[in-house]
Amino acid sequence: MKKIKKIKFKINGKIVSIVEGLSLSRIIKDLKIPVNKVAIELNKEIVDKKRINNIKIKDKDMIEIVHFIGGG
Repeated sequence: MKKIKKIKFKINGKIVSIVEGLSLSRIIKDLKIPVNKVAIELNKEIVDKKRINNIKIKDKDMIEIVHFIGGG
């Protein structure tokens, strides 16, 4: 029987534990965040949204998600 490995990472300062191997796009989708209305930073680097399906979250990664707010 294969053991399921969990990893921990930070998202907007909060520590989260997930199953190893999930993509960034899966996490964004699970959080119900509209990807076209946010900027995503992974380990202090802005993420190209075209690549989020290919980015696997690793132990101790740090994600920051910033929502765009209109104003005037």
